[in-house]
Amino acid sequence: MSPTTPPEAAGESSGAPIGEQVAHPRAIRSFVTRAGRTTTGQTRALAELGPHFILPYDIATTDLVAASAGPAGAGGQKYSKTVLEIGFGMGQATAHIAALMPDTLFIGCEVHEPGVGALLKLVGEQHLANVRIVQHDAVEVLTHMVAPATLHGVHVFFPDPWHKKRHHKRRLIQPPFARLLAERIAPGGYLHCATDWQPYAEQMLQVLGAEPLLANTADGYAPRPAYRPETKFERRGLRLGHGVWDLVFRRIGA
Repeated sequence: MSPTTPPEAAGESSGAPIGEQVAHPRAIRSFVTRAGRTTTGQTRALAELGPHFILPYDIATTDLVAASAGPAGAGGQKYSKTVLEIGFGMGQATAHIAALMPDTLFIGCEVHEPGVGALLKLVGEQHLANVRIVQHDAVEVLTHMVAPATLHGVHVFFPDPWHKKRHHKRRLIQPPFARLLAERIAPGGYLHCATDWQPYAEQMLQVLGAEPLLANTADGYAPRPAYRPETKFERRGLRLGHGVWDLVFRRIGA
């Protein structure tokens, strides 16, 4: 996760301007700065594994997928698909999905250092070769470092819902960003969002449904794909009668 959602859930990462084609307000960010203490294990993982799995933010890299497809000490393996996750929180879902799909490269954007350390720790414990991390705002990464039509998928799990009406303008899933995401996903690829806040789910459904480059794979909300694990917060919420909404859209076009 990235912003202010539960640590186990993924979330929005950092953000800034999106460029000339999709001008996102500068105040919109894919993350919210959060305080947090980095544990000894996370610190060790950052020091030992960070140099191998953390990719630098560099606008000179205009095709992140091509640049990161090579192995991080993984025997020369090339990956046929790349999925970008925006705000992976403490990395449990990222590691779980990466373990299920070893032939797919997962690039996670997260600015929260304890979360980055936690995912690196899981990468080491589970011997995951197909994970990379960019410790930077996801909006800027998408804008400057990801070439059009190069991603197989994008995951945005439990972004900050910005509950108060006056803060709704800060939500990540808005029309300019939906267009940016759609342009970076290859035709046939997918965008998977999940939230436990119904008003935000309704906004996501409206915004994504209005994007001409995206088509809903379901009649409204989608069943939770088997690859996305339930977090402990999600399970607790479901026991209390709270809902969770998944949205899965496909990139259309030639």
